[in-house]
Amino acid sequence: MNILLTIVASMLLLYIFFIFPTQWLKIERVRHPIGIHKRILQISDLHVDMLRVSPQRIRQAIEANKPDYIFLTGDYTYKERYLPRAGHYFKIIANYGVPVFAVLGNHDYDLPRLNRLLDLFQAYGIKVLLNESVSLPDFQLVGIDNDSTGHSRTERSFEGVGNEKPVVVITHDPNVLLNIKRPYDYLMAGHLHGKQLNVPFFFALKPKGPLAAKGIYKGLHTEQNGAFYISKGIGQAGVNARFMVRSEITVHDL
Repeated sequence: MNILLTIVASMLLLYIFFIFPTQWLKIERVRHPIGIHKRILQISDLHVDMLRVSPQRIRQAIEANKPDYIFLTGDYTYKERYLPRAGHYFKIIANYGVPVFAVLGNHDYDLPRLNRLLDLFQAYGIKVLLNESVSLPDFQLVGIDNDSTGHSRTERSFEGVGNEKPVVVITHDPNVLLNIKRPYDYLMAGHLHGKQLNVPFFFALKPKGPLAAKGIYKGLHTEQNGAFYISKGIGQAGVNARFMVRSEITVHDL
């Protein structure tokens, strides 16, 4: 009997500390006015192959927060068999009816046929920015492709971007900001998962670039070219668990 209770208690603790944080979605709110008076909802690191947050929960979060734009900052899946599931999430996100923009992450480049993911985005009217910018009514949006896989082209991304409107940047790997030579008003990224497993020396065991090595792996920060935010992401990579780090959707009031 004591052995059974010990097993049950151990399983319960494992669930509470490692599985529950992947299901207990946090709506992180960031207010950083840059003069555009827009609300942007950021979803990063869907990783639908390891995602425990349902499409319905995401829809509820979108409807409750009423964003003007939705930005997806990379890592959707690296396995083609999960593309139909990714499409189900894209449909829920796109059906809210506001403009949706996306960039690619490192895991997306592991897909054998990346064009199948790009076709999904196109089917749901989601614009993927591949080192390019788009001029929106209140700001200029720059999308920089993933840096850790060597696909980022910062100068090309900023081509045609002037000083007449605020500049917002979306990218996956935040380390790319160390190579940006242009000022921007706000940058959103993901990739680092807020550690995912919040244990000491995590980024020494799993290097994720110079920002993480300096202890910059989540939240709002400022550097010489502008302010930037690193999302803790909504899905998991590597192991389908989180420790002391909840899944996140971010609402930015800019």
